[in-house]
Amino acid sequence: MFEKMNPFILNGYISDEYFCDRAQESKKITEELTSGNNIALLSTRRMGKTGLILHCFNNKDIKKYYYTFFVDIYPTKSLRDFVFIFSKVIFEQLKPFGKKAIEEFWTVVKSLQTGISFDISGNPNIYLGLGDIQYPENTLDEIFRYISKSSKPCLIAIDEFQQIANYPEKNMEALLRSHIQQNKNASFIFAGSRRHSISNMFLNAARPFYQSVSMMHLGSIDKNEYIRFAQKHFADRKKSITENTISKIYDDFEGITWYMQKILHTLFAMTSENEICDIENISYAVDYIIQSNAFSYSEMLFRLPEKQKELLIATAKEGKVKNITSSNFVGKYRLKSASSVQAALKGLLDKDFLTQEKDEIFLYDRFLQKWLKDNY
Repeated sequence: MFEKMNPFILNGYISDEYFCDRAQESKKITEELTSGNNIALLSTRRMGKTGLILHCFNNKDIKKYYYTFFVDIYPTKSLRDFVFIFSKVIFEQLKPFGKKAIEEFWTVVKSLQTGISFDISGNPNIYLGLGDIQYPENTLDEIFRYISKSSKPCLIAIDEFQQIANYPEKNMEALLRSHIQQNKNASFIFAGSRRHSISNMFLNAARPFYQSVSMMHLGSIDKNEYIRFAQKHFADRKKSITENTISKIYDDFEGITWYMQKILHTLFAMTSENEICDIENISYAVDYIIQSNAFSYSEMLFRLPEKQKELLIATAKEGKVKNITSSNFVGKYRLKSASSVQAALKGLLDKDFLTQEKDEIFLYDRFLQKWLKDNY
């Protein structure tokens, strides 16, 4: 079925064949969850959290004995958004299990009954809008009641979990902690890419989730494992790629999975059967990716306030900045003042153009960084 497909997957998860290594991480997550424990999974953006979680959920015993739900709450802004997405994910994940599984959910989550129907063949459909969530706290209570009574235990991954700290409902952490603590029929993965924010949720004694999980940090895939993985997929399609090429991509992009996959996806498409992809091809692939996004980058930059635009360009040129309000940095790039940099920084962090890890600030999108550096 997938033999003509580009093997370097950029989004989601297809099968074990297209997933590289992570054997130890997969074992740890699976053992923790099936032992009834909850996990906080931390990493930089695009390191492969989603693929790893879905890989664990694809385990044959997990699929047989558990319901699994992956809920990405990155776009949510409130409890109502959270409940809306959570409800839809549960419904969609239960659909393959048939009418009985859906009815089990439907009869408990009564506040959403008007949005669920069955056709003459018994196939379920959902017609749920955000406006159908009239009393989100009540619906959340019903969802957790369903989870506690479900005919199979549930494994629930909530991605970008730190988002709940920004909701206008200030009791959100305590509310969820209460539901989760009382539920004995589910284990949770709380995944996040803003490491400082999500670490604080679980390591600060004043926060509701303090010491309620096993902490796990996701680093880069082992370089040698990734080299074997990439060369195998080229060889399987009668193509070749040198070890030095993969090694350079790995080093240049600090072992961040998505960037390696994106470049190799492009290199794979550029390489014909019986051809060898060598190190000089990397620059062509990177330039192709950047040019494909150049219009979007220009539009994005045009829409930014002037001070944010200036700071973004300065940070792109600098690479990683430790003291972004220092007189050296402000003077070097002719920025207005430390206070204006501080204000612009907040806006760029909120919009996810910049990210912060420990004491370093840098661009989230490495391709955007190169485009800015080359063009400004």
